[in-house]
Amino acid sequence: MHDFTYDALPARIVFGPGAARTRLADEVARLEATRVLLIASDRDAERVRQLVAPLHGRVAATFTDVVEHVPVATAAAVRAMAVDAMADAVLCIGGGSTIGAAKAVALTARIPIVAVPTTYSGSEVTAIWGTSEDGRKTTGVDLAVLPRTVVYDPELTASLPQDMAVASGLNAMAHGVEALWAPGHNPVSTVVAEEGIAALASGLRKDDPSELLRGAWLTATAFAVTGSGLHHKLCHVLGGMGMPHARTHAVVLPHVLAFNAPGAPEAAARVARALNVDDPVAGLRALADDLGVPRGLRELGLPEDRIDEVAALTEPVVPQDNPVPVGGGALARLVRRAWSGERNG
Repeated sequence: MHDFTYDALPARIVFGPGAARTRLADEVARLEATRVLLIASDRDAERVRQLVAPLHGRVAATFTDVVEHVPVATAAAVRAMAVDAMADAVLCIGGGSTIGAAKAVALTARIPIVAVPTTYSGSEVTAIWGTSEDGRKTTGVDLAVLPRTVVYDPELTASLPQDMAVASGLNAMAHGVEALWAPGHNPVSTVVAEEGIAALASGLRKDDPSELLRGAWLTATAFAVTGSGLHHKLCHVLGGMGMPHARTHAVVLPHVLAFNAPGAPEAAARVARALNVDDPVAGLRALADDLGVPRGLRELGLPEDRIDEVAALTEPVVPQDNPVPVGGGALARLVRRAWSGERNG
């Protein structure tokens, strides 16, 4: 066994069908928050209104201009609203972009977040923040952005359109796969990641929101302590270029697994066991095909003439201990396969 360091991240997890309806007000009150900044997209306004009704006037302001990848202008706008409202807590109800906007506030205001995820993004249990500007995405780690309380309610994710649920579920699976080889992987995170991948695979096959949400929580919890590796470094570059977040992760994951598997046999074996298959790469690709996931980034709109740029921006930030070296054109070849959908390995 290799040497390791394990930092357990503090968070209160409230999980159960209907939890957002029945327990959210108590969780906000538990923080003694009286001037809450609510962040939620207009797309789900009626459901959000019903969920916050029991807060009895604690919501001081509402921010609805949620944008994927949190452009710096969005971060500035939501921070200004928090200041104007004299907010003492942030309540975010939505997917990863909504949680990302809440993290932008917490990063500067240092106030607690209560997160109610409506997708399987996993951002709610990580201390990772991110913003985008001029085609580049900047990320960092700060415990101030780690939500203090997370309310997981499968009733909220049950209404996700199928294509969104699939993309979000595979995005969550990427957290678990990455956690098996990321720089901070350790015996605890490895067990949690494998269990999370298994739950996600089961949830995707059976369209089971409870299993999907449980798996997303577990894989993100593992990822939160291991840090990011090749997959997320690559997807962050693509995200900065405006590629859709969850769908990009879903498309790229089988290609990164195929690339890294030869250098990470233990990780590959755990993925195979979690997916209940003999060949982890073939098994993951078959699952993605069955779920209707596009095979290549060109189907998501990435121009072919940006392949070399993507590789050049990603290579310097890939961890040195990536299971397979990315130099000598190897990363560019990986990006081209991910673009074209070519399958090898």
